[in-house]
Amino acid sequence: MAHAHSHGAAGPAAPRTTFLLVVTLVSALLLTLAGLWLLWPNGGDVPDRVPAKAEGTSFVDATVTGHADPVTGSIPVELPDGEASRLQSPGPSVPLAEGDRITAVDISQVSQPGVDPLVFMDFQRELPIALLAVVYAVVVLLVARWRGLAAMAGLGLAFVVLLGFTMPALLAGESAIGVALVTSSLVMFVTLYLAHGLSARTSTALLGTLVGLALTAGLAAWASGAAQITGTTSEASSFLPSTAPGADLRGIALCGIVLAGMGVLNDVTITQASAVWELRAVAPTATRAELFTSAMRIGRDHIASTVYTIAFAYVGAALPLLMMVWLIDQSPATALSFGEIAEEVVRTLVGSVGLVLAIPVTTAIATLTVPGPASEQAGSTGSEPASDPGLMAPVSEAWASPPASGASAT
Repeated sequence: MAHAHSHGAAGPAAPRTTFLLVVTLVSALLLTLAGLWLLWPNGGDVPDRVPAKAEGTSFVDATVTGHADPVTGSIPVELPDGEASRLQSPGPSVPLAEGDRITAVDISQVSQPGVDPLVFMDFQRELPIALLAVVYAVVVLLVARWRGLAAMAGLGLAFVVLLGFTMPALLAGESAIGVALVTSSLVMFVTLYLAHGLSARTSTALLGTLVGLALTAGLAAWASGAAQITGTTSEASSFLPSTAPGADLRGIALCGIVLAGMGVLNDVTITQASAVWELRAVAPTATRAELFTSAMRIGRDHIASTVYTIAFAYVGAALPLLMMVWLIDQSPATALSFGEIAEEVVRTLVGSVGLVLAIPVTTAIATLTVPGPASEQAGSTGSEPASDPGLMAPVSEAWASPPASGASAT
């Protein structure tokens, strides 16, 4: 690729390009808001929330003060007011040690005399989780500064969308594919502009993300039907039908597949858009095809790393399940098509396909949006300004193999 003798930030996109980009994204935003209005669930369609405790019981905090009785299994605990009490043993799968802080259910008002009044519910994790969240926030602020703060604000607003719209809409039985597209589009509009600012570069990444989400949704709709993804393989599937009869388990699984790919798409599209702008800054005379070729070299590396990132993220989250399936004497093909694993395999594959397709799409949009090639700076070779035949003219060059060792990417 041609080089200039001076480098700097790439200039703004052409007015016509900016206008087309704005019109496209404003149209997408209006469609998103229309979908939000149409899919917003009626209050009467959303099921009532289920009480967390049975009538006559209450939650109490307690601290384990000793070992379990070897005969009864009863465990001594201390309540916040200093009163001693007894906890029923939760069994060997939940080892309790002296000093553990737990949350228990007080069943003394509904249990038979002589029965330990407390039943183990869970460990108290508020403090360590809060400390970890503070560490996370401090590290992000120290490294990314105000942009990191904006990204965290965007993450918070994303959860507002999920809790305020996505989950109630799915529980009310609204169209799962519509809810997935509206949610992901709205979240991307908010988070990308908050974290990266209003610019042609961010808008390019956003447009590439929206295209990737549409492709992912279409593929997910086909794959969930073809692979018979029913959404009935998890523990929640036995709880939802009785409490939210309007919810479609298959649709919820489909929505989950689309949302799972949202964050990764955001990552790669921002990277590709930034790569094109930075390449233009260091190579102002390069043609758009040359920019596309160089940016796709970066994109191919990103694909290679992100694909196995998605796979290992699932492996880490589902390790106990994978170990259980490994212990069963069956072929790998049978194991991968087994219930819950098949659902995660489809989610991983669909998300990966959407990711891979989003990279060339975003790169193409970015190379068409970034300013065109500039003339050589004064004092250089004196050659004429580089011509720009357009992105799609030398397609074979744009998809060519990486250059030989020692060749420059820019």
